[in-house]
Amino acid sequence: MEAIKKTGFTVDVNSCGKEEPKSKPCPRPKPGEAAGGCSFDGAQITLLPIADAAHLVHGPIACAGNSWETRGSLSNGPQLSSLGFTTDLGEHDIIFGGEKKLLEAIRYIADRFSPPAIFVYSTCVSALTGEDIDAVCKQASAELGLAVVPVNSPGFVGSKNLGNRLAGEALFQYVIGTEEPPLVTDCDVNLIGEYNIAGEAWDIEKLLNQTGMRLHARITGNGRFKEIAGAHRAKANMIVCSRALIGLAVKMEKKYGIPYFEGSFYGAKETSFSLRQLAYLINNREVERRVDHLVEREEMRLMRELAPYRKVLKGKKAVLYTGGVKSWSVISALQELGVKVVGVGTNKSTDSDIARISERLGEEAIYIPEGGSSRVLKAVRERKADIVIAGGRNMYMALKEQIPFLDINQERHTAYAGYEGMIRLAKQLVYAMENPVWQMVCTPAPWDRGDGYDNS
Repeated sequence: MEAIKKTGFTVDVNSCGKEEPKSKPCPRPKPGEAAGGCSFDGAQITLLPIADAAHLVHGPIACAGNSWETRGSLSNGPQLSSLGFTTDLGEHDIIFGGEKKLLEAIRYIADRFSPPAIFVYSTCVSALTGEDIDAVCKQASAELGLAVVPVNSPGFVGSKNLGNRLAGEALFQYVIGTEEPPLVTDCDVNLIGEYNIAGEAWDIEKLLNQTGMRLHARITGNGRFKEIAGAHRAKANMIVCSRALIGLAVKMEKKYGIPYFEGSFYGAKETSFSLRQLAYLINNREVERRVDHLVEREEMRLMRELAPYRKVLKGKKAVLYTGGVKSWSVISALQELGVKVVGVGTNKSTDSDIARISERLGEEAIYIPEGGSSRVLKAVRERKADIVIAGGRNMYMALKEQIPFLDINQERHTAYAGYEGMIRLAKQLVYAMENPVWQMVCTPAPWDRGDGYDNS
């Protein structure tokens, strides 16, 4: 095949004169890619847990109600983020522009609620009509004297995971490094990608306090705007969900010299490793000593308290259908309880997540790369699983098929992180599998038993 070399391109003379770049361009959104959560949804998931900030959706009112408060992120302080603000764009705004309406909305929120910051989210409609939210936010910030942060993540640009990363970009560009924290110690750490689902961050913070470490910034579960703005003064970053915000940690290391690692608090082994790794990164011998003491004490306690649950769970089979860090870290927790994972979902996992899954399961388990209840059900039937551990959207499939089910995703109301979370996980697994309803639904109806039941 004859080809002509040009700068940056290889031209095939047999390809009708079309120039093809040597390297692939940035991936384009594919039709249907936003199924299960769009980019706008992902940005909200990441930023809404900042409890004292106001969150303003610049778009039609339906976008504001897309997923508001469907996650289990909790706050023990301000509740401003639970209020839904929207510019409610209509036909008139789409035709004549909604920037003036956006500015008025920002002014109203600042006057009525006095938040430390306002996050402004673009949507498909405002992005397609060319609304310049960056300029409006810059004008409002100068006028009002508070942070007004544009979040450019309209739903059509891609999936929920892309929205997570775009939210991280907004934090890095407009928030982190803009405030100096009132208190800084040599034992300060940040948690990145931890959303305080069901209060898990509170259990984690208790463990950190016992070791002498201080949680400097929560990014973003139960977070506060000013503490995130001062996150650049921490001594170490721990990425709890690598799929979402690993880019933020990488940029913080380059700009501020903060080392990071990817870890988990699901399961005793993962929790112990994460605590030890944090102590190593901050390079404090006293903290390392206290971590060793805590780990030894807690693992001995777990051995005693989990013994009766392990007797019930040993040898049970589970299909785990979740994503991100949970796709591999929950495997470790289940294996510690004696549960064998025979199927695992990988559709929301990074390459590093899948590598960790392979380390723990090898080739024995079924890998489920794409969504759909039918695929989960097929894995359950093929491997004769005893329980499905997945998100709420798969619950009804499991219950209709008379399969015990445990919710593991963001909508749940039970915290599974840390050593205490391990005990809760064991209890919930036993409760789910030993619920008397399963024996009842497998028992023939009285009129089918042939024992003289009169149904007249």
